Amino acid sequence: MKKVKIWVVAACLSVVQPVAVAQSAAEQFQQFSQTFSAATGQFEQFLVPKEGSQAAKKLSGQFSFQRPGKFRWEVLKPYEQVIVSDGKDVYQFDPDLNQVTVRPVASSLGSSPAAILFGNASLDEAFVINNLPDSEGMSWLRATPHQPDSGLNQIDIGLYQGVPARLILQDSFGQTTQIDLSRIRAQSGFPADTFRFKAPPGADIVRMQQ
Repeated sequence: MKKVKIWVVAACLSVVQPVAVAQSAAEQFQQFSQTFSAATGQFEQFLVPKEGSQAAKKLSGQFSFQRPGKFRWEVLKPYEQVIVSDGKDVYQFDPDLNQVTVRPVASSLGSSPAAILFGNASLDEAFVINNLPDSEGMSWLRATPHQPDSGLNQIDIGLYQGVPARLILQDSFGQTTQIDLSRIRAQSGFPADTFRFKAPPGADIVRMQQ
C-alpha cells in the first residue's frame, strides 16, 4: 500500500477550556501556545486532490505533546505508524518494514509544522507570519518559513475559538495536505514512558545525522 508523507502536527474543535479569543489569528495562536503546555487530541490527514485526480485516502489517529519538543503522533488507520520525540531525538517506526528511523530533534523539526505546534519558540523566529481573512468560521494565519529546510513552502492555520482546528500545508513538490484536528484535551502530565520509544525485537534501526 502506498503511503503518503506524514507531516507531524496537531489540535482541536472541542476543548475542555477554550482559549480566550484575541484580536488576530497570530495573537490567538500565541496565546494557545502559552496556554496548552501539554495536551492530547485526534487528527485526520489527507492529500488535497488536484483537478481531475482521485481523492486520497484519509489517515487518522491520535497525538500527545508536552512542550518543548516532546510528542507522540500515531497513525491508526488505514495502516499503523508512530512518530515519537523524547525532546532529543525523533523516532519514526514503520511496522510494515519493521524499521525505525532516528533523527536529532534539531534537524528534524526546523521550520516544520511540529516546530510550530510542539515548540516553545515564537513563530516569527522561524516564519514570516501574516494574518488572513476569516473563512469557514475560523480565523486564519499563514506561516512561511524563512528557510524552507523541511520542504514546506507555507502552512495556513485555521483557529476555532482560539485553538488550531485545521492546517493546510503546501510543500516544495506542489502537494497540498490538509490536517483536521479535534478533541484536544489539556493535560497536567503524562506517564514517564509516553515520549520514550523502544524498538521492537528485530527492528532495523537507521540513524540519520541530519
